[in-house]
Amino acid sequence: MLDVAVATRSERGQRASNQDKVRVCREGARWVAVLADGAGGHVGGEEASRRAVEHLESALHESAPEFDALSLTQAVLSAHAQVQRAQGDAQGLERMHSTVVVLWIDIDGDRALWSHVGDSRLYHARRGALTLLTADDSVVQRMVDAGLITAEQAELHPQKSQLIAALGIEEDVEPHTVAQALALEEGDAFLLCSDGWWGALDEGFIASTLAEAGTPEEWLTAMQRRIEEIGAPKQDNFSAIGVWVDDPGETTRPMA
Repeated sequence: MLDVAVATRSERGQRASNQDKVRVCREGARWVAVLADGAGGHVGGEEASRRAVEHLESALHESAPEFDALSLTQAVLSAHAQVQRAQGDAQGLERMHSTVVVLWIDIDGDRALWSHVGDSRLYHARRGALTLLTADDSVVQRMVDAGLITAEQAELHPQKSQLIAALGIEEDVEPHTVAQALALEEGDAFLLCSDGWWGALDEGFIASTLAEAGTPEEWLTAMQRRIEEIGAPKQDNFSAIGVWVDDPGETTRPMA
């Protein structure tokens, strides 16, 4: 049976409060890793992300549903409804919303599923190659998809952070859930992260720090130090979850 090691990080950056939330839980052979990035005012953003991660923990961890894409999609949709319902609970929550990215692992079956809404991302590393598994629900990503701008131009676009979908918006959302579970291999590594994290780092740096790290904790520490060294004056909250399936070692780390 493959083993899993996890590390988490969530930092305030240059903001007055941290509206990111991370959660990792395990029950037997099932692992759930969830990251949410809230918005909609100081109180609203924190409340939206908190409700998102807590609801997904309950839906996937405590309720122990069938391990399939439908169960994961339904869990994300119910989290969306939960944030919507909470908007009338108190002043300041009327327009709250949150991104979410969730990784669900079944060690007994050596397989993984994932889903997301918004622009929090999931990366996967295997045999030296780093792959972005999610596509941002953003205005700029739609422009890239339509061929109007390049991915490089998107990084500098003024509408880079403008979302077109998030948990808690008035409209329905369509969670981006992978249709078929990924068969896990020894050495797989995953990174869930908010836009404050991935926006400060290029994929080459994410891969190179993985190559040099001995644990997921070391991996996140190296990336966090780089974000802090850059010292952006308006640095957003930045959060991440690192998930290793056994030791990446030679099978996943890129050649130096």
